Amino acid sequence: MEIFLIVLTLTLGFYMLWNMGANDVANAVGTSVGSGAITLKTAILIAAILEFTGAFTLGSNVSETIQNGIINPLAFQDEPTLFIFGMLAALLSTALWVQIATFFRWPVSTTHAIVGAVLGFGLIVAPYSAIKWPVIGTIVISWIISPSLSAFIAFIIFSFIQKKILFTYSPLLATKKIAPILVFITLLIFIISTLANGIRRFEISLVLVIAVATIIGIIGGIICHFACKKIHLNTEINHHITPRQQQQIHNLNKVQKYLMHVKLATSGEMKEEIANIINSVSTVINNARDKTKWDSHISADFHGVEKIFGGMQIITACFVAFAHGANDVANAVGPMSGIFHIIQNSKITSASVDIPPWLLAFGGIGIVIGLATYGWRVIETIGKKITQLTPTRGFSAEFAAATTILIASKMGLPISTTHAIVGAVLGVGIARGISSINFKLVRDIFLSWIITIPSALILSMIIFYIFKLIFM
Repeated sequence: MEIFLIVLTLTLGFYMLWNMGANDVANAVGTSVGSGAITLKTAILIAAILEFTGAFTLGSNVSETIQNGIINPLAFQDEPTLFIFGMLAALLSTALWVQIATFFRWPVSTTHAIVGAVLGFGLIVAPYSAIKWPVIGTIVISWIISPSLSAFIAFIIFSFIQKKILFTYSPLLATKKIAPILVFITLLIFIISTLANGIRRFEISLVLVIAVATIIGIIGGIICHFACKKIHLNTEINHHITPRQQQQIHNLNKVQKYLMHVKLATSGEMKEEIANIINSVSTVINNARDKTKWDSHISADFHGVEKIFGGMQIITACFVAFAHGANDVANAVGPMSGIFHIIQNSKITSASVDIPPWLLAFGGIGIVIGLATYGWRVIETIGKKITQLTPTRGFSAEFAAATTILIASKMGLPISTTHAIVGAVLGVGIARGISSINFKLVRDIFLSWIITIPSALILSMIIFYIFKLIFM
């Protein structure tokens, strides 16, 4: 019976991990693929390394919350078999729901599903007092905070990029100045979040962690600075522009930017005479475009900007993949570790169980395989259908989502990676303008979020009764 339970646990656990990869990991890399910064093959390679690393190094923090934070395992001391099959029912019901969602291209939350599923069998067999309602309340609040915080950070970052880069007179020149600073900040946060996990475990000094992160951030910023120098505005697109045309382009660009700022400043209250002036000047600019090759110049300028941010987005893609592995591997390995502990000891000996390294590694491998084989369906939704993404927008969304996820992971909160990613993409869309958001799709995504918990909960109850009928 023990061997059967071990094989069944590994099988259902892998099935859930595969579905997590197909849905949740697709969320993590969807913005990078959708913006064109990296290909799907590159995304899979990044996920294979960083998801695994995040799961292996930080995954145990949140695993403990899923394992014993929702229902107290000690309540099953007299009947540990109930707890085993309850957790197996939770794994299977979560995997089934996530696979259904992936088929319909819905980026749902595996975290929602596993919490609902564990609660589902708990409501059947556990005493009311065994369910940790305050913890569940904290988790629910984190689900509300995560998309809101992620959207806010993304909105701030992309608004900053718009103001300091995209709306300037020379976007490429501005990018060359600001990009190294953004790389420094990204690496600083990423390294501190990663190394800080070892402060207690290996008695690493916080000062040493900050010093190492600062040095790596500075090195990254310097590399970015020299890489940006190699990108020139005088590309093949505008190679034949004469010096006089370049001066005309510069003047037209200035006027265009002034008009843009005037429109932003007077939006909704623009007087008729101001509107007429802007329209007249715009007409002059449009008539001058063909003569000055202004469009070609602007195209070349922004092409250089997006090329730089495309390189930077590889860093944030790594950032997101690591953060996702650190947070969401717990959804599967938490229940699995609890089951293995009971099988090994033939009883429930404690509420908290250490997660074995091999199980964290197993989790990392499973979710990467899921992404590689079935993740393309949700990648299309996240990367292309909510709002149009470019490397500058994708960078903003990924940085915001990863920062939110890592903060939650360090706090032991199993927040939804899906919520963080979608919230960040929405934040970018809001910064671009409400009209740029596909609200019909956003509505469908929100509805899928709402029905995830009751769906997983009901499935868990049904599957638990089936397991009880067959095996108990």
